[in-house]
Amino acid sequence: MTTPGDDGPAPEPTVGTATIARQWGRIGILGFGGPPTHIAMLRQLCVTERGWLTAAEFEDGIAATNLLPGPASTQLAIFCAWRLAGTVGALVGGVCFIVPGLIVIVALAALFLAAHPPLWVLGAAAGAGAAVPAVAVHAATGLMPASWRRSGDAPMARARWVAYALAGGVAAATVGPWLVLVLAACGVIEIGVRTGTGPRPPGPRHGLLLGPTVGATVAVGGLGALAWVALKVGALSYGGGFVIVPLMQHDAVHTYHWMTASQFLDAVALGQITPGPVVQTVSVVGYAAAGVGGALLAAAVAFAPSFVFVLVGGPRFDRIRASRRVQAFLAGAGPASLGAIAGSAIPLGLALSYWWQAGVTVAAAVVLLVLRRGVVEALLGAGAIGVVAALVGAPVPH
Repeated sequence: MTTPGDDGPAPEPTVGTATIARQWGRIGILGFGGPPTHIAMLRQLCVTERGWLTAAEFEDGIAATNLLPGPASTQLAIFCAWRLAGTVGALVGGVCFIVPGLIVIVALAALFLAAHPPLWVLGAAAGAGAAVPAVAVHAATGLMPASWRRSGDAPMARARWVAYALAGGVAAATVGPWLVLVLAACGVIEIGVRTGTGPRPPGPRHGLLLGPTVGATVAVGGLGALAWVALKVGALSYGGGFVIVPLMQHDAVHTYHWMTASQFLDAVALGQITPGPVVQTVSVVGYAAAGVGGALLAAAVAFAPSFVFVLVGGPRFDRIRASRRVQAFLAGAGPASLGAIAGSAIPLGLALSYWWQAGVTVAAAVVLLVLRRGVVEALLGAGAIGVVAALVGAPVPH
């Protein structure tokens, strides 16, 4: 990857910011389908059509941004804009990529979370929400083969991969708010195995600081709590937006009571069917907590780490990728995050309210895992089933 030196400046602009705004905004508007669609559209634009980046440079960009926590496709969009137009280009490209989906999802949140939405809206929400557990399993199974191949052929390495994946799955199903600590622990353990240094447990000072910090945040509530939740979503989601779903669900539903369990399922579904990154789900949580202002605050806080990571880390990505410790950490945290994505289907499934929604979940699983159709198609179909169910008298969450 032809980036500047380890501590070098941002690259010289080679593409105008107006072009960046127009092209990245187009991807933000048309990017239905999540990260695979975003990556394909960025590759088509930057490599195939315009030749701004070579295929090798683009693949290096994917590898570099996959080292970072947070929404990978958003960071790739910011990274490509940074390579082409420097810091200003990264800011313009990232904002234009994010904002179209944000506008759509906030508008839909206003409809779905209204005090008295129409019956058909309640049915659509119940149906689409019922498909979300199947979407989580689909997301995990799609990523697992490549991760399994990267673990190598050594029996012990593959055994650890299985153990990390199981740990992530169990954590997602049982200890939602502490899931990130489990992912980090798997990474630290793998560092110890590969480097022989062994994991170093946190000292007592860290434990003493964590309790008051969390306690103070819970006590304050309001916008401070919302910003804290959004920061965790944006800065701690290794492996994609679904990794952070159990933590976000616990905070939004159980800790702060901003929304019901059924409404949270709606939020996840909206994050899947709208263009732009899946992490936009946090803006629906923000809307439930504090209206449009809360949605904008949550989105701003959740996406800020992505800009910081790319702008600060861009000139250093080569050194980071070459680090044995970084690679070892990802070899442990990566499978754990995939297990967590699959495991998140359990609390999401338990949030379903009515018997007919279980049938929708099964149907969505067949569409995604057997027929191998797209996520947006499955969610829209599930929403249509929900509308019919509501109109014929099936119970729906209010």
